[in-house]
Amino acid sequence: MSELTTAATRIQTGRESLDTAWDEDVRVAVYRAFAVHGRPPTAPELADAAHGSLAVAKQALHRLDAARQLVLDECEHVALAHPFAAIPLGFSVMGARTLWWGGCAWDSFAIPHLVPDEPEVLVSTRCPGCGEPSALVVGREGPPSGAQVAHFPVPAARMWDDVRRTCSLQRLFCDESCVDGWAGESGTAKGSVLDLDTLWHLASGWYAGRLDHGYRRREPAEAADYFRGVGLTGAFWGE
Repeated sequence: MSELTTAATRIQTGRESLDTAWDEDVRVAVYRAFAVHGRPPTAPELADAAHGSLAVAKQALHRLDAARQLVLDECEHVALAHPFAAIPLGFSVMGARTLWWGGCAWDSFAIPHLVPDEPEVLVSTRCPGCGEPSALVVGREGPPSGAQVAHFPVPAARMWDDVRRTCSLQRLFCDESCVDGWAGESGTAKGSVLDLDTLWHLASGWYAGRLDHGYRRREPAEAADYFRGVGLTGAFWGE
């Protein structure tokens, strides 16, 4: 290998290292834009997070998508940055200052635990079984009261196989009879059914630290430990 080729390789390697170094800044910019504004970051906001380069930011988004830190759509736009969504998936979450799409029942309950200035939100949705609308005030102090249940049809180990579909199916129902009716009509196998207390505890600490630098996703064994801590056990939840 010639000296010129070696130098070019070193320059390219240095550029790749520099580009990768902005991934965490881009990730935080995505999450904070959702938290504050209820939307993904604009192109200028992404460029600012990547030292002024939108191209570097877009490369970072693809790496973050591959690492399951967020989900891009077919147009390379951020569709999901759990617990936030840029697409309607059955939930609106209204705070005092911001309106979000909730990614699912789990994510909608998680937002007030994650966003520091919104300790209480109104989670609105419709039962997929009977179409009945419901609205729940969800805060940090304790779970809301109500007969509604959350249905999780996809086991934890398979949730990322098609994460957008998984999120679209994690819904709130009036009660378990509505889950049974919907499952029969839709041909979807019944999965895990959670009451509001369990759903609230599942959501309360799952995304802790996600708005900050240095956040690390849980490994499968760590996730199973977390689920066990809120009363979710068995093969469905990774045990």
